[in-house]
Amino acid sequence: MEKIQETNIQIIKRCCKGNYVDNDLVLIENIKCIPIPNSARRTNFIIIGMCTQGEAKYTVDTREFTIHAGETFIVSERHVIDQFVLSDNFVAMSMVLSVNFFHEIIRNVSEMSALFLYSRNHPVMQFDKKEQTVFRNYFDAIRRRIADKSNHFQKDLIRVLMLAMFYDLSNVIYRARQVKQKRQSRPDAIFTRFIKLVEINCKSERRVSWYATQLGITAKYLSETVKHVSSRTPNEWIDNYVTLEIRVLLKNTTKSIKDISKEMHFPNQSFLGKYFKENVGMSPSKYRKS
Repeated sequence: MEKIQETNIQIIKRCCKGNYVDNDLVLIENIKCIPIPNSARRTNFIIIGMCTQGEAKYTVDTREFTIHAGETFIVSERHVIDQFVLSDNFVAMSMVLSVNFFHEIIRNVSEMSALFLYSRNHPVMQFDKKEQTVFRNYFDAIRRRIADKSNHFQKDLIRVLMLAMFYDLSNVIYRARQVKQKRQSRPDAIFTRFIKLVEINCKSERRVSWYATQLGITAKYLSETVKHVSSRTPNEWIDNYVTLEIRVLLKNTTKSIKDISKEMHFPNQSFLGKYFKENVGMSPSKYRKS
């Protein structure tokens, strides 16, 4: 079987004429301006976009979706996208975000996190005229901030704008969820509760068995369910949130690495350093200086 190739933000950056911030955010004014792959690709980022003209068909994990003008689409990380068919007049503006940057922005808003989890299984939603205008305005405002390289607080301003946009987008997701009036499936409910528990407890608990006990299910069932719903294992989700917490502490506080290791309940500084390097690719001290 042919291995599914991964795509990444660096590939997209090369086609976007400077509309990006580090390896965290890329703005695409028209998605047709980037090369559309002719085979399946697994994403390691999040895509949020709005179709303004025409239509497109594609599959996500073999499920087919169609987007039309005025609809928003969200593609979460680790999904396999394939079978793109774009109309000749298709136009869509999109934002590509690294997973860490996305979670950095919404990390203190648990309800928003739950709403975005809903969008994993319902990735296409309708914008009304007002919401279409709001999305365009955010897109333009963020693009102007990206262009303003002289502002010392550039990335902080972009984070604030993105957070405001996510609140507006979450309202659309909330409305779509209410309209569905479908009972959430048991696997989706378990996954949502698991993520909420991880957000609250990841500083002190990194054992899958502990989370399974809190949910009243076996560790094996939790692992199978989370993998089925999200294409990631519970350990991958836990590592993602733990690593994010460490990143935030390293960048936004003056705490020593020893104190951070205590706060994150690692046996010692050496354990934290090894864990961080395995997941991020560099030592905590090097990350802090970068």
